[in-house]
Amino acid sequence: MKEPYLINSISEQHRLLGLSKPKHPLISVFTHEHTDYSRLIDLQHFTLNFYCISIKKDYDGKLKYGQRHYDFDEGMMAFISPNQLLMKLNSGSKPPGGMTLMFHPDFIAGTALAARIKSFHFFSYELHEALHLSESEEAVIEGIFNNIEQEYQSAIDGFSRDVMITQIELLLQYCSRFYARQFITRKVVNDELLIRMENLLNGYFEQHKGLPSVQAIAAELNLSPDYLSDMLRNLTGQTAQQHIQARLIEKAKELLSTTTLPVSQVAYRLGFEHPQSFNKLFKNKTQLSPLEFRASFN
Repeated sequence: MKEPYLINSISEQHRLLGLSKPKHPLISVFTHEHTDYSRLIDLQHFTLNFYCISIKKDYDGKLKYGQRHYDFDEGMMAFISPNQLLMKLNSGSKPPGGMTLMFHPDFIAGTALAARIKSFHFFSYELHEALHLSESEEAVIEGIFNNIEQEYQSAIDGFSRDVMITQIELLLQYCSRFYARQFITRKVVNDELLIRMENLLNGYFEQHKGLPSVQAIAAELNLSPDYLSDMLRNLTGQTAQQHIQARLIEKAKELLSTTTLPVSQVAYRLGFEHPQSFNKLFKNKTQLSPLEFRASFN
């Protein structure tokens, strides 16, 4: 496969979508009804050099994002970060609805938002982990999009950038809130994922498959690592890494208390290459060394 085409600027993206030149070189907001995706289809696979936030409605096309395909057959929000691979498969049979906001990292450079934008983990979610909005939530999001568009369409002055950045941050805060709601309302699905994760971890420990990593477990569950961590944080109060470590400690305690295996063998069974790493983690989590913990049972 050829190297993906880099869409380096918002102006270039406008050209590829058949839109007029953006009013600002580092930010744009537009509705989807009059966009033309044919040039993107011709590219097949590409990356963006800027952030992209979209509300998608009534679009029956397909897009590949990361390693998976997604059908835009219902209203949802998607968040795309710079340098993420996208592959356009087809444009669908009807024009899409919704809106898109694009902004270059330089637009927010030096601001509080630039310092914390990576804390909004949904920019690294897969598209099948998209945010699905209720009617009331959609109204809130569209209201903020409209505020940004109104400022974008106005004459640029010394306040324009700060006003739009404030609205972008407000948008991201609301999306964080609505994702938290989605984790709750999809509890049955998430509980099933948690059971599958427990089974995967048991497989690692019983089959001595090595130290389980967040990336490996997430891949087995067809989730992005950040989505897995955020889901677990809402379900259990722990990130994926903390959850894996807690299960490691549980299994270590079981082996230390029910077998006479040397500590080094316990470490290897759990997937640690170096017993020192196991000792350090165990003491950090229990305030006891593995030998001290074992001695407490005698």
